[in-house]
Amino acid sequence: MKNMNWLYFALISVSCWGLYGIFLHAGQAGMADKELGRYKAFLFVGIAYFLVAVLAPLVVLLLSKNMDWNMPAKGMWLSLLAGTLGAFGAFGVLLAMGSGAKIGMPPAIIAVSVMSIIFAGAPIVNAIVSIAMHPPKGGLAAIPWQFVAGILIAATGTYMVTKFKPIPGAPPAKPVETAASEK
Repeated sequence: MKNMNWLYFALISVSCWGLYGIFLHAGQAGMADKELGRYKAFLFVGIAYFLVAVLAPLVVLLLSKNMDWNMPAKGMWLSLLAGTLGAFGAFGVLLAMGSGAKIGMPPAIIAVSVMSIIFAGAPIVNAIVSIAMHPPKGGLAAIPWQFVAGILIAATGTYMVTKFKPIPGAPPAKPVETAASEK
């Protein structure tokens, strides 16, 4: 296999974002403030973003031998838009979890449901928008059926994880009787 660093870095993101919702919800609950706990938790998410996404790259840039501070406007605005979308997405996670808590969903169910929808739905949105922005030669007809099937499988998987999630403290599901099991 050729250089697989891209895959390793992607798996780091999968691990971190997979844990994000669990710890964000725990942080929100740990604030011990039913009304404003989610906003307090989001404040600390912002502080973490500042430390990791502002200070760390600034240090790297300052230590770079060939750094020039020329940053084209297009790159700055698109990057700012990306960061804004990420921040609104993180805020949406908190609002979704808070809404689930208000209707009495158990914390584990909230985390499983919200994060499953987000982390299966986001790649679907990414795939569709990427294809729309950079269509393949030959147009939509050139999109392999496997790509479309993958999107449908991801959507189906999201539905199944959300619909059939295990509920803490619930009795185990009874096995389905079949003709073979009756013999």
